[in-house]
Amino acid sequence: MPFFYRIDSTTVAGQRTAARLLELSAHLDAQLPRRTISETLLLATWNIRELDSNKYGQRTAESLSYIAEILSRFDVIAVQEVRSDLAALMKVLDRLGSWWKCVFSDVTEGSRGNQERMAFIYDSRKLVFSGLAGEIVLPPLSMTIADRKGNRTRIYQPVQQLARTPHMVGFQAGWFKFSLCTVHIVYGESAPDTPERIAEIRALARFLADRSEGDDVWSRNMILLGDFNIFSPHNQTFREIIDAGFTVPKPLQSLPSNISGTGRHYDQIAFKCTREMAPTEEERCGVLDLFSVLYRDEDEATYAPEMGQAYLKTSRGEVRDAAQRRRYYHAWRTFQLSDHLPMWAEVQIDFGAEYLRRRAGLTAV
Repeated sequence: MPFFYRIDSTTVAGQRTAARLLELSAHLDAQLPRRTISETLLLATWNIRELDSNKYGQRTAESLSYIAEILSRFDVIAVQEVRSDLAALMKVLDRLGSWWKCVFSDVTEGSRGNQERMAFIYDSRKLVFSGLAGEIVLPPLSMTIADRKGNRTRIYQPVQQLARTPHMVGFQAGWFKFSLCTVHIVYGESAPDTPERIAEIRALARFLADRSEGDDVWSRNMILLGDFNIFSPHNQTFREIIDAGFTVPKPLQSLPSNISGTGRHYDQIAFKCTREMAPTEEERCGVLDLFSVLYRDEDEATYAPEMGQAYLKTSRGEVRDAAQRRRYYHAWRTFQLSDHLPMWAEVQIDFGAEYLRRRAGLTAV
């Protein structure tokens, strides 16, 4: 459990935070497998909405405590939408404890980059950071041209890079040596198969699939995860991941990860692994339900003081009616937690017995 020493039990907010943390802990116990020392790896991806911004005020100490408790249930978490200011991320890490480490990317500049970083938060008691960390840059296209005399020259043509630069890091946990690449794919138009979104997923998935098979690759086990802005597994955006050679566990294909009720499958965890490391149908995975415990509809009046005057009046001074206040609360709570739900998967990492059987000639290589 993270460190919650700073909760002030003399305040209403402090008492509420402590009580709700107990409820959250029991809720997570019911949804997630227990973490193990060496048998399994629990990995997750979570787009934590604008960590952190001032659109609806900064995150409170209460919400940061909830985020820390959720993250603590996994061994490694890919986080998207970390902002240029790392203050909120550092507050979460402080609550998690000194053995929790973070590797994060630089800010992607420009309007398309939205001042975002990608981050991996991991438990250093369980995982070893390989030293491999880099932002993905797609290689240029090469072509050969000939002049009138038949002299041939190879030229290189730059390609369109992704709007937000993907971040890849190498880890080892037990027998499992692997690379994680996290993404936040461009949204583009509000349509299932926006061409720009398809192009980004196709280019990245194919590049990583080819990279995982190279002779100089650090590990052939590649896990691609993050916010793909995929509407449905039936869309071309999803098929681009599969066509590149990645596998998405079937249970995840039926679990939307957005909270708006539109049933969209924005977030994905996709594997391209060696035979013995590949996830099976029996692997446990899922999406965490959070708002049945935290920031519930019935808690709206409780948080009215923290939302302030903006909850009661518009920027033009117009008084909000009950429906408008409810909409404001629903938006506010996504900037306290997120508008995405955490997606997770459990992977086997202890292959010692299988390795020894092969060495003993008891199974086919």
